[in-house]
Amino acid sequence: MDFEERLQKAIARGEKTREAQEREAAGRAMTEEEFRRLHSSIRLELADHIEKCLLKLPDHFPGFRWESIVGDRGWGGACFRDDVAFGEGSRRANYSRLEITVRPYSAAHVVEVTAKGTIRNKEVFSRAQYQKLAEADAQPLRDAVDLWVLEYAEKYSAAK
Repeated sequence: MDFEERLQKAIARGEKTREAQEREAAGRAMTEEEFRRLHSSIRLELADHIEKCLLKLPDHFPGFRWESIVGDRGWGGACFRDDVAFGEGSRRANYSRLEITVRPYSAAHVVEVTAKGTIRNKEVFSRAQYQKLAEADAQPLRDAVDLWVLEYAEKYSAAK
C-alpha cells in the first residue's frame, strides 16, 4: 500500500468519525418541542413566583391592585394604583405600576423575564434578564424577580 492509498483511507476514517460525532450531537441536541416544553415549565414556575411576590405589595401599600398578565407580552402580573393629587387649585392624576412578565417562547431558545417600574408617572427602572433554555436554571431568575420587587418597594416608599 503506497502513501496515496493510506492518505485516502485516513481521510475516509476522518469523515466517518465526523459523521458519527454529528449524529451523536444531533441525538443529544434538544428538539424544538423539548425547548417549548422546557420554556413552558420554567414560565409556569416563574409566573407563580411573580404572582406571590407582587401580591405582597398591596399588603404594604394600600391602594395597589393586582392584575394578571397573560398574552402577547408574556405571562406574569402587575400591581398598580392611580393617585389624585390636589394642589393650589389644580388636580393631577398620578400613576404607579410594577409589571413583571416572562416573555413568550421564541426561536432564540431563551427564557427572558422583564420588569418595568413606574412611580407617579415617572419610569424608575426597566430591567430584563435571560438565560439560554439549554442551560436554564429558574433560581437566578426567581432571585431577579425578588430583587426587582424589593427595589420597587424601596423606591416607592422613598417617593411617598
